[in-house]
Amino acid sequence: MAGPAPKEWARHWRYAQLPGLDLLRAHYVRHTFPRHSHDGYVIASVTSGIEEVGLPTGRLHAVPGSVIMINPEVAHTARAGGPEGWAYHTLYPSAEVVAEIAGETSAVRGTAAFAETIVTDPHAGHLIREVHRAAEEGNALAADSLLRVVVARLLRDHGQPMTARPGRSAGTRIAARARAVLEERMAEPPSLESLATELGTSPFALLRAFKDAYGMPPHTWLTDARVRAARRLLDGGTAPADAAVTVGFTDQPHLNRHFTRIVGVPPGAYQRERKNVQDLSPLPLVPSRAWQNRQHPQ
Repeated sequence: MAGPAPKEWARHWRYAQLPGLDLLRAHYVRHTFPRHSHDGYVIASVTSGIEEVGLPTGRLHAVPGSVIMINPEVAHTARAGGPEGWAYHTLYPSAEVVAEIAGETSAVRGTAAFAETIVTDPHAGHLIREVHRAAEEGNALAADSLLRVVVARLLRDHGQPMTARPGRSAGTRIAARARAVLEERMAEPPSLESLATELGTSPFALLRAFKDAYGMPPHTWLTDARVRAARRLLDGGTAPADAAVTVGFTDQPHLNRHFTRIVGVPPGAYQRERKNVQDLSPLPLVPSRAWQNRQHPQ
């Protein structure tokens, strides 16, 4: 008989002594990340299993010893590349953090970017894991030092200037205007037809232009943007139910579903980590009764 299915768990948190950096340590099996992007960078070390990363250019597979590097605003997906799932340690440095390190250590001019998405670099992977370990031990000096060392190493070996966006064609202008409208009316967005009419184009032309510019159609981008906005509200202490309505989700379960898929942990667990960084135990992806009892004793 087959053994029990591997358990999923995740911890997505922020170390107060390292501003501008989020950390995720997780083991996923069934969980899949839908198409989304980040306003900062993704730097991850795969420690077991296989992660399949979906990019506009195709699918890539990361195995133990691999380092994944994704630039800001690059649309991507992620899921297990095998039945055992994958485990990894991820750093999410902000654009400002990477720019500071690049300015001090790199010959890259302008905004820094990574030229490759997946590379084999066990030593860099080890450094990424050591950043996590130092942060979890409360060793700010080591965590900050190691973060700078690993980002500088990856920029040295794989850095390049950020590719300039395509010229301001009619399509890119329409896409930018559509994005601005969706950001402004996030809680009550127009229909695709209404938005296209407002912008003086057709629905299908708007779909093509938006996907070309941002790597995903407007409705997918809007869900991602709502989750980003909800994260900012949760960081500021807003209750998940209030954050859900504010950004345009129907209710908290609607937020929970999309937030968990995109961020990798439920919004309640995400917010708890902002309030209680001393609790270092990873959270089950679906909270167990024991965890619930810890949080809400009878």
